[in-house]
Amino acid sequence: MAYGLYIFSALIIAQFTALALEAMGLFGSKKDFEVDGKTVLITGGSQGMGKAVAKLLASKGANVVIIARDEGKLAKAFGEISAAAKSSSTQRFNAISADVTRPSENARILAETTAWNNNQPPDIVWQIAGSSTPGLFLETPIEALHAQMDLNYWAATYLSHATLKAWTTPASQSTNRTATGTRHLILTSSSAALCGVAGYTPYSPPKAAMRSLADNLKSEMNLYNGARQSPDREIRASAPERDIAIHLILPGTITSPGLITENLTKHPVTKVLEGGDPVQSEDEVAAVAVKGLESGGYLITTNWLGHLMRAGMLGGSPRNRVVWDTVLGWVVGVAYAFIVPDMEGKVWKYGRETGLGRGEGERESKT
Repeated sequence: MAYGLYIFSALIIAQFTALALEAMGLFGSKKDFEVDGKTVLITGGSQGMGKAVAKLLASKGANVVIIARDEGKLAKAFGEISAAAKSSSTQRFNAISADVTRPSENARILAETTAWNNNQPPDIVWQIAGSSTPGLFLETPIEALHAQMDLNYWAATYLSHATLKAWTTPASQSTNRTATGTRHLILTSSSAALCGVAGYTPYSPPKAAMRSLADNLKSEMNLYNGARQSPDREIRASAPERDIAIHLILPGTITSPGLITENLTKHPVTKVLEGGDPVQSEDEVAAVAVKGLESGGYLITTNWLGHLMRAGMLGGSPRNRVVWDTVLGWVVGVAYAFIVPDMEGKVWKYGRETGLGRGEGERESKT
């Protein structure tokens, strides 16, 4: 799936064009992602990207609450995250065991975090919990497809619903008159949501649905944020006490415990299509994601391939930087005219030469 020479020349031209436009001051976005002294709730915080994000935000002064099912992993992660604190004497940390695929558990997470946080909702909620169980569509049991949707889409939806219910309490009913700054709801999708890849059918559709959820929530939050600025006193009183921002993170391949599990069921043709794709550590992904948030980004990818895929699949999604994204989207749109047939040709060739299943060597190793 790596792009190679198909787009190299065009990308260089696009970069110089965008840089020139940026120098003219045509790029810009609102920046308001300050975590020092804020309370951050992170699902999937016991390992992988979630733990890396929690440690990074702790080092920046945040009070962090991590959520996961496994109490043993939670306890271990809690120690690592606490040790990363910018100021151990003032920062606070908490860990909650919960099954995020259940609506009631997400409501409990918010309620417990609010009670722990001096009866105030968290300032930032970051959904990272998720897992990939790749495989060919017809070889994947219906139960497995449901499980992937439950964890990779519905869990994010339940958390978003509970969070935004708490955050949109009218200012007139709020008990926190001193809170300032924008609240941030951050969903974690995947660059797999941006391109069809054989063997990711159980995983990619839920992640693509999450992107649509984020787009719609971002649009709807304008209603609440706009009401806060109304000249009508009654309208302002019915609006939330603080602005609400929505973000979507789309990482690529991460060297985490989840990748080891993922590769157990990954079809060889999927590995062919992924050949040459960039791979990042948990800490690298966390650093790039947070930097994107600090820059005011909405759709945030974490490596060069993801950046290109995002630009080529924006459609009606809001842009991070209008001119840059538009120029890059034109370039990638042309490149896709060559890349998509190449990817489909690789799958067709694999089927012709190897058949529908795994290669002989892999079939032998499974017995």
